Amino acid sequence: MAMEYRRLGRAGVKVSVLSLGSWVTFGNQVDEESAASLLKIAYDAGVNFFDNAEAYAAGQSESLMGAAIKRLGLRRSSYLVSTKFHWGLNPGVNERGTLNRKYLLQAIDGSLERFQLDYVDLIYCHRPDRETPIEETVWAMHDIIQRGKALYWGTSEWSADEIRAAYEIAERHHLHKPAMEQPEYNLIHRDRVEKEYARLYEDHGLGLTIWSPLASGLLTGKYRDGIPADSRAALPGYEWLKNGTITAENIARVERIRPIADELGTTLSKLSVAWCLKNPHVSTVILGASRAAQLEENLSALEVLPKLTEEVLNRIYDALKPQS
Repeated sequence: MAMEYRRLGRAGVKVSVLSLGSWVTFGNQVDEESAASLLKIAYDAGVNFFDNAEAYAAGQSESLMGAAIKRLGLRRSSYLVSTKFHWGLNPGVNERGTLNRKYLLQAIDGSLERFQLDYVDLIYCHRPDRETPIEETVWAMHDIIQRGKALYWGTSEWSADEIRAAYEIAERHHLHKPAMEQPEYNLIHRDRVEKEYARLYEDHGLGLTIWSPLASGLLTGKYRDGIPADSRAALPGYEWLKNGTITAENIARVERIRPIADELGTTLSKLSVAWCLKNPHVSTVILGASRAAQLEENLSALEVLPKLTEEVLNRIYDALKPQS
């Protein structure tokens, strides 16, 4: 099935509805050769957006992606690449867990050097910084764009109030406004996207580049019999998944969805990705993959979209409800 494209909120640029991200995989599970192979599979399937962040694998993810793009010789105007700032790479008081002007203006230069690019398309404030005034952050993101080092900016996991404050500051001073938000969104985590942000889509034209459509692998069903040694939940530093996402209750919810996927002649993974795309406010669903077969399966989720009728969706929602 041909790739589809949606506008990034109210921005003029369009992104493929399925995109490829590097969180967890690039630099941890994937080397440069494998990264280039995955990017080629995605690009050949019509993917035009590759998501990254400064903090992923402590900068290695950006370096790997940049080297893979260079190896493939992709035409720069044909794809978008992103990065995100907040966690920092160094322990200095002004370099970690912040969105202050000094850090942001230096961080973008470091990212461009690792990517081997003149500019990135999208930059995000990876998390809110409640010590730095939002006005300072908005001005810094605006200045990065004005200097030609990025084209659009947005946020990731900010509250609706914080996004609204940033937008109003930008509007008041005629600055570049935040165009997109990158929240977690999947069948297990729905409230922020569907309830908290509800007013932002119409009021400010917020676009969504959502992450973790498979709830870090939970929605593939692979945790039914425990945690596989090659899964991300088994990686050092990802123990939080076992406590917050991969719970007995959530595993049971996934197993109640499995028969619906079977009846549709598809997999839990493809059903879950397609479900995210049913939300018209989602500009793109960021896929993560460490193997070609995994990526190819999830890229075929577009085939499931026409099967998600209102009746099927209602059955899915009933399956997700707590069982008495």
